[in-house]
Amino acid sequence: MSSVYRNRKQWSTAIDKDLYEKLRLLSETSRIPATRLLDEAIEDLLVKHNVITKEEKKNP
Repeated sequence: MSSVYRNRKQWSTAIDKDLYEKLRLLSETSRIPATRLLDEAIEDLLVKHNVITKEEKKNP
């Protein structure tokens, strides 16, 4: 069975309701998919905690 997502990993989580609503609003107003916003946020978190460098980031 082939994966629908070639370069992505699907996973499920639960987040704060207010954060979710703000993310959805940002996605709608910026016209940037929520998945791309989440990728950027996770990369920023990994840089903050010295897991990756700024140069390793794929998203701006």
